[in-house]
Amino acid sequence: MDTSKKTIIVFSGDFDRVFAAFIIANGAAAMGDDVTMFFTFWGLNALRKPKKQATSGKSGLQKAFAMMMPRGADKLKLSNMNFAGAGPKMFKKVMKQQNVMSLNELIDSAREQGIRFVVCTMSMDVMGLKEEELIDGLEFGGVASYLGDADEANVNLFV
Repeated sequence: MDTSKKTIIVFSGDFDRVFAAFIIANGAAAMGDDVTMFFTFWGLNALRKPKKQATSGKSGLQKAFAMMMPRGADKLKLSNMNFAGAGPKMFKKVMKQQNVMSLNELIDSAREQGIRFVVCTMSMDVMGLKEEELIDGLEFGGVASYLGDADEANVNLFV
């Protein structure tokens, strides 16, 4: 076990939970730790490109899934007090007033600090997502990839 390695599974697609995962990841990286974030199922939505991308080879059900899911960090809902979309707007307004980085800024910071973003390929298949629909600079792997990193880490979080 390496005390300078951390892993975070990002399973939730809720704004506040994804935000918390990136706060923790950036904090650990700022302390000099190697951080891997493993994105699976609903967590994949945080990494989607905001605009629809041309894709091929999807089933009708995969197309429907992809169409119904939010595209990118700015479209994520709150886990509580979503208020038909008003909740995230209020949350973001308070964050700005308090000089708190936005979720997109946290994602950029994580990338600049060398945090690894590993995307679960099985989840991509189930959710009907293709590589071209996700932001650039990601790694793709399966659960074995995550478990290999988790075996070496001293902190493993599930968000």
